[in-house]
Amino acid sequence: MELTVLVLLISFVVLLFINVPISICIGVATLLTMLFTIDGGPAVTTIAQRMAGGIESFSLLAIPFFILSGMLMGQGGIARRLINFAKVLIGMLPGGLAYVNVVACALFGAISGSAVAATSAIGGFMIPIMNKEGYDKGFNAAVTVASSTSGMLIPPSNILIVYSLASGGVSIAALFIAGYVPGILIALSLMAVCGIWAKIKGYPVGERTSFKDSVKIAFDAIPSLFLIFLIIGGIVGGYFTATEASAIAVLYSFALSVLIYREVKIIQVPDILVKSAVTTAIVMFLIGTSTAMSWILSYENIPQSISDAMMALSDNPIIILLTINLILLAVGIFMDMTPAVLIFTPIFLPVVTALGMSPLHFGIMMVLNLCIGLCTPPVGSVLFVGASIAKISIAKLIKPLLPMYAAMFLVLLLVTFIPALSEFLPKAFGLY
Repeated sequence: MELTVLVLLISFVVLLFINVPISICIGVATLLTMLFTIDGGPAVTTIAQRMAGGIESFSLLAIPFFILSGMLMGQGGIARRLINFAKVLIGMLPGGLAYVNVVACALFGAISGSAVAATSAIGGFMIPIMNKEGYDKGFNAAVTVASSTSGMLIPPSNILIVYSLASGGVSIAALFIAGYVPGILIALSLMAVCGIWAKIKGYPVGERTSFKDSVKIAFDAIPSLFLIFLIIGGIVGGYFTATEASAIAVLYSFALSVLIYREVKIIQVPDILVKSAVTTAIVMFLIGTSTAMSWILSYENIPQSISDAMMALSDNPIIILLTINLILLAVGIFMDMTPAVLIFTPIFLPVVTALGMSPLHFGIMMVLNLCIGLCTPPVGSVLFVGASIAKISIAKLIKPLLPMYAAMFLVLLLVTFIPALSEFLPKAFGLY
């Protein structure tokens, strides 16, 4: 087993160090490990079978639909309407544009299911406006980058679907509902940081919108916001499953972007379909290779060995949970969320369930933890998108992000040690 682990780790780290895409790193490292374990032809056959089996799940059908829905929303004028709506709600406060940024990113991230899409869409509007109003460029980008991650917890969320698969079948509906409170807490904690920062820097007070304009803006945003209620209400009410909800989200997004707002032309639809297909292929390949790596780890009994080692480390649940969180934070710095969930869920889930933590609670904790990795160097995809939009270096972005990291970590600790934050709503709706 020691040789297997050594081959896996060395090959993966070397490939990652020379900037090979993460999915290729995982696939090649897994194949090399299988060659040492299974030998020759059977290794190639086995990895192909495991990759194919990894994506052969009805639940995963929701992912391409939510990706397509998010892309339609991203080009359908949704971002501008959500920004205007957020301005009506909180834009009049000191440093109001920072609050607007947080709320708009959280709403758009929830609607699109993508932190990168939220950073691109909201950041493309908000960062130039905040720059013009005298806000610090690094702070503007940092707010966008950090707040975009909250949408990964507020449903619909593709990563929660992946966790459902990795955990052996935790209800997707329960996971969706469970993400609301932690996602909102992340947004509120970031707004608190923005408030303190705005007071220190003396950022301007936003303009108050007239009642007439406020009503008009709110009505204009309602169709966009209704998607969240449509999807979650339908799932909770038992009208359709999460997979069926993803198809409904596509139909609704298409009608909203093409027929109602008319900001997506029919001639643009084929291009959107192609882009969503490419993104889906990347995600599915990542899921396939990650599933194969997870299998070889299980084949070598590595999860059980790690579980036994962690339980022997301490009999204090607080110490073990803090250790798991620190490991996941380190993993999130170097690895994308999807492979991290698929690889480390089988490793840590037996440990936390032995401590009395429910799989639902652990899933929310894990996803929240890995969300922090989306905005940390050197791999954080959201971080690089935000820096690119703001046209600043990563170094200038990190300093204003530090208090936001601290706020997100504080919420992570609350979610870790207060199960009700994750479990109250699913239990209230009878989903768990």
